[in-house]
Amino acid sequence: MAKRNVDMLNGPLLPNIIRYTVPIILTSILQLLFNAADLVIVGQFCGSISVGAVGATGAITNLLLNFFIGLSVGSGVLIAYGMGKGNDEDVQNTLHTAIPIAIVGGLILAFLGFFLSKPLLTLMDTPDTILPLSVRYMRIYFGGVIFVLLYNYCAAILRAVGDTKSPLIYLTLAGVVNVCLNVVFVTVFHMNVAGVALATIMSQALASALVIRALMRRTDACKLHLSKLRFHIPQFKEMLRIGLPAGVQGSLFSISNILIQSSVNSFGDIFMSGNAAAGNIEGFVYVALNAFSQTMVNFIGQNAGAGKYDRIGKITKICFASVIMVGLVFGGGVCIFGRPLLSIYITDSQEAIGYGMTRLLFVCLPYFLCGLMECTTGALRGLGKSFVPMVISVVGVCGLRVGWVLTVFRAIHTPECLFISYPVTWAVTFLVQLGAFIFVYKKILKDHNNEISA
Repeated sequence: MAKRNVDMLNGPLLPNIIRYTVPIILTSILQLLFNAADLVIVGQFCGSISVGAVGATGAITNLLLNFFIGLSVGSGVLIAYGMGKGNDEDVQNTLHTAIPIAIVGGLILAFLGFFLSKPLLTLMDTPDTILPLSVRYMRIYFGGVIFVLLYNYCAAILRAVGDTKSPLIYLTLAGVVNVCLNVVFVTVFHMNVAGVALATIMSQALASALVIRALMRRTDACKLHLSKLRFHIPQFKEMLRIGLPAGVQGSLFSISNILIQSSVNSFGDIFMSGNAAAGNIEGFVYVALNAFSQTMVNFIGQNAGAGKYDRIGKITKICFASVIMVGLVFGGGVCIFGRPLLSIYITDSQEAIGYGMTRLLFVCLPYFLCGLMECTTGALRGLGKSFVPMVISVVGVCGLRVGWVLTVFRAIHTPECLFISYPVTWAVTFLVQLGAFIFVYKKILKDHNNEISA
């Protein structure tokens, strides 16, 4: 197991960051393939209406999920800091508090998802042609959402100690199961969107079981003992302090995306199908960039815990440069091959493919700006400052985006006007967050140097 861990405290940073980040990118891509498999299979066998039905659930699903997944950021930061500091007791207590949070969160989400799916989808002006299928998909998905949380929490813990390969291996196995079950449920049993929802939660159950098993087999401070699962109050409070702002930020992001989705819905079901397919393709670019944010959280967290503040500036520069390069390559590639990629999802509407291309051009080309914004958020969280990026992001992304939709988009009701709000809000938020990070980092470095001098 130790062979899979990347040493974040010693050795050259660039190769270690690459070794650490690439498995996160691949793991995140596999997670997206769960949803991509849903869309592709229902698109091939059930038509564009079913594609739109699954896509229409994304914003609401993220709204409900992001709050509890955000709390996993707190557990990851605490474990990274504890490992860097060599505090095994703190690591153990954090680990055995994180799992119960995931379980309780999953039960709450199952209840909310079942009863709120139809009211929320109706509130978003989901077309009547899509609404029944969307409700059915959401209710089945949230029936097994506890497995989604368990996997994400356990994977965050493994990454915090330097193991990004195990989550990749387990999700690969689960991904194969997901695709096979999708084909069987849709083509053999003709279950439409219900089949792909059921396949997704069954494959997530397998992934969560494997990652829990991996934690139970560890021999270091991150070894999981089921008999020790309980809420350790000091660690629970710290997880809330760091993770709660991340959860709130994710939920508020989702609220702004719900407003965007409502605006998308105003263009009709064909546009919704193109938007859903493009959004899924776009997600592959996003996770490649967001992986560097996760890298910064854990690399900076461990080095801050070990008092190696001189490495933090180098980590930041490497991740920034990597995000710009990856964003330009991936974003440009998606736009160049946009039509063939969209044709995988949509087989019965060239008009929907055209709408999808509009989104790709306006969102994917400047996506590196989103990556830079996410990296500064990760850097601040790694330093234990989760409230600061939350405030900046909520105002910079959510506030500006909502304001744009209610003013500029209302006056210029076009898809182009709607989608340009993404890069504008990313750029503004990144610049403000960068200033906040420089200020916080210099202050922490100054305090550390004063302690050494004293």
